[in-house]
Amino acid sequence: MAVMNADSGAVIQTLPIGDHVDASAFDPATRNIFNANGEGTITVIHQESPDKYSVLETVKTLPRAKTMTLDPKTHQLFLSTAEAGQFEVLVVGK
Repeated sequence: MAVMNADSGAVIQTLPIGDHVDASAFDPATRNIFNANGEGTITVIHQESPDKYSVLETVKTLPRAKTMTLDPKTHQLFLSTAEAGQFEVLVVGK
């Protein structure tokens, strides 16, 4: 993931995330960024300041669970995937 200054276009920092990212979400209350990866993980990055970011953890989900949304009220993530013809919704929270 590359963090850029929107005004200047300068790259502030790059961080490792998984392959085949389909969705990213930012929770302003926690200042956490979530990247859902097709390999079956969510990379959680924390914004320590506007110029400093760190990887907090990598959460295991399911392969191909990379379409994601964040509920800003509950701070839960919802991801969709399909396994053996079955549609599944994963709920990820603290």
